[in-house]
Amino acid sequence: MSGEKILVESETEERAKAALDVLKEKMVKRTVSLKYLDTAEPMLSGKVYRIFSAIKEGISQENAKKIAKLLKDEGSKNLKTQIQGDELRVSSKSKDDLQEAIAMIKSAPLDFAVQFQNFR
Repeated sequence: MSGEKILVESETEERAKAALDVLKEKMVKRTVSLKYLDTAEPMLSGKVYRIFSAIKEGISQENAKKIAKLLKDEGSKNLKTQIQGDELRVSSKSKDDLQEAIAMIKSAPLDFAVQFQNFR
């Protein structure tokens, strides 16, 4: 779950927060979920306020297990899940089952962002 880090610096705390809000607006415009951004509290460093934000990549093993359990409990019996590093691979012979799984994951109240890739 390591990713890029963004540093916002400003002379006042309000300006630093405003710059962070602009960053969030730009992410929303590009349809990037704000759940990918892990923002720390503003810290005073000398005369400058700094806000560190990390961009999350992948999902943790714990979150992958949550999704796999959700799919096994509520999804089709033909679905097979595999945790591969920071990814969860879901496979099935039927495209309909995979589409149902995607819809189920999108509708689930998760506290982390998910992204879907098709390798066919």
